[in-house]
Amino acid sequence: MMFDERDLSTPVERVREEHAPNALVLDVEQDFETLPPATAEQLGLVAESLDPVSYPESWLPADVPELLAQYASETFTVGAPGDGGVAWTRQTDPPVVLVKPRLAGSPESFVDFLLAEALVQIGLDVPEHFLGFFEDRYRDLAAAAEGRLDSAGVYQLAAALYEGYLGLQTRPIFADWSDDHPELHDAWADAGERLQPRLADLSSDVASGRTNFGDAAELACSAIKHEVEVPTPFTALDTSAYREHGAAFAVQWAERVLGE
Repeated sequence: MMFDERDLSTPVERVREEHAPNALVLDVEQDFETLPPATAEQLGLVAESLDPVSYPESWLPADVPELLAQYASETFTVGAPGDGGVAWTRQTDPPVVLVKPRLAGSPESFVDFLLAEALVQIGLDVPEHFLGFFEDRYRDLAAAAEGRLDSAGVYQLAAALYEGYLGLQTRPIFADWSDDHPELHDAWADAGERLQPRLADLSSDVASGRTNFGDAAELACSAIKHEVEVPTPFTALDTSAYREHGAAFAVQWAERVLGE
């Protein structure tokens, strides 16, 4: 798999200078969810060094998807299911943003927003994966979902909850782009408007079983980075309390909502 440096538009280049001035933005030859370890190590050809992240096995419950167990191990992996068309990592020096071929044909303004979002996230003091966010509380999240979600569902919920937490960090930044980066601000606002019809009936769809809880969490939590109304029971996540208390708040929310 080949990595080629991507030419950035002027607005994205400015965001890079502001939030992640050393980051590399690379086009990837093939689509992926998680880069195979041998392929991930090829990033060493374009980055100055690699510093793979691993997590204690004690953070994981007994039943977890194989991919999560691999991610927690010392195996060098980059990217995860649900990352969409853009993934990023700080396991390289400098950090790297990876652009997948699936974005070919997408509106340029939308791709620019995704790239800018990744660069903003790199510049935050946050983990690149939900396991680094939840730490040993991932076991508590799994316990809260027991009987409601299987191990894959817990993974999906954890990823969604972390996406929502990141959205609380990035939304004020995006909202301030109206003057300095109007093209990116417009793309952010447009993406939020496109989400609104899908959010309108989400609560009733979950209650009736037309939408499963994990899928609903993905959609609702992805909306938190936009200035839209997040439906119940996810409204409580669109709060300063979640931004302040992070994983502990997310687990308490899951215990209350999934225990009903």
